[in-house]
Amino acid sequence: MNKVILMGRLTRDPEVRYSQGESATAVARYTLAVDRRFNRNNEDNSADFIQCVAFGRSGEFAEKYFRKGTKVVVTGHIQTGSYTNRDGVKVYTTDVVVEDQEFAESKNSNAGNDGGYTSGSSRASQPQEAGDGFMNIPDGIDEELPFN
Repeated sequence: MNKVILMGRLTRDPEVRYSQGESATAVARYTLAVDRRFNRNNEDNSADFIQCVAFGRSGEFAEKYFRKGTKVVVTGHIQTGSYTNRDGVKVYTTDVVVEDQEFAESKNSNAGNDGGYTSGSSRASQPQEAGDGFMNIPDGIDEELPFN
């Protein structure tokens, strides 16, 4: 079985091209920086940089919504290949062909939001609706909730 599940951040905006022919298909290429679970030699910032390619509607989605720094979850399969470059050297490639992709965090969490609260106003203690449709619950009101 060839199945890959990755969670990481885009290292740059996706590079999108369209195939030639009657029905042009989007081909989006991007690199995910995926943190390693265990670091060798106690390195603080240890990550793998994994090449991903999304075709068709997935490629169009990546072009429209993915930007550098966006945290995403990708499922797909590994595909290897090779080609000969201009210098006559054979180059081997390994890509993750994207079957499904989705955001791993809300839009505001990457922008360093303040938790959904307005500071310095009379509404600072009132919860605000987050971008995901759920209401943020302020800390310290656990005893007021009807469940635990």
